[in-house]
Amino acid sequence: MHTADFITPPVDDPFLFGQIGAANSISDIYAMGGRPLTCLNLVGFPASELVPEILHGIVEGALSKITEAGAVLAGGHTTDDDEPKFGLSVTGIVHPEKYWRNAGAQPGDVLILTKPIGSGVLFNANLKGWVSDWALDRCIQTITTLNKTAAEIFMGVEIHAATDITGYGLAGHAFEMAQASAVTLEISTTDIPTMDEALAMYEKGMTTGVNTANRAMVEQAVQFDQALSTSMQELCVDPQTSGGLLVSVSASLGDALLNALHDGGIDGARVIGNVRPLKQPKQLVFM
Repeated sequence: MHTADFITPPVDDPFLFGQIGAANSISDIYAMGGRPLTCLNLVGFPASELVPEILHGIVEGALSKITEAGAVLAGGHTTDDDEPKFGLSVTGIVHPEKYWRNAGAQPGDVLILTKPIGSGVLFNANLKGWVSDWALDRCIQTITTLNKTAAEIFMGVEIHAATDITGYGLAGHAFEMAQASAVTLEISTTDIPTMDEALAMYEKGMTTGVNTANRAMVEQAVQFDQALSTSMQELCVDPQTSGGLLVSVSASLGDALLNALHDGGIDGARVIGNVRPLKQPKQLVFM
């Protein structure tokens, strides 16, 4: 399996940027049930404006996550660009009969999400100084955490469908799973793990440049409960960087998997909903 992804800097620290970019890119392999093997750097860098030490810091940060993943950095390519961009092309391996797709969720399944959501609005709000240092640190800790442990735990059971939550937000990626599986996903918003202060940022009037597009992507197929606040709805379409895994598994496995995730240090993991038979046109219901 081969993937490629890159992002612009959500933080100023080069080392952290490299870690976030690498974790985000490697996540695509974990979301398919695979193991990363080799990585190539994909770099855009304004060489006339930034010193080489910044680029070195980005690569060092990425290498720390690549090594943690058990993969190797085999090289890469750098181009001159107006703003920094960083990511990886990743090659991984998976048994052909154990490859996870975002299709295959079955009625009666439960949905498990392994990381809290809200990084998009937190990074935007931080530009205005609205986010506390503690909440921002917690956010960065979450998105620099590899999905390795979660993926390895899930590899021990039959996963019906899986994806990772990134730029389309929870609603967008859940909709893709529902559409590909020809089912309806019911998600309990009270069970969705959320990053500290993320909902408060929407309540304060902050948003991201992607929320509108993400909402438009699902608007024909999503139903938000009338009691849900606009802020909560916006959090459901908040674009994530290096978000968690969303998996659909047999309900009989839900509690055991959740306990295993918590025992593995993945404290934010939650069962967030259920899979139901298809109810056209609303394939995604937030309650």
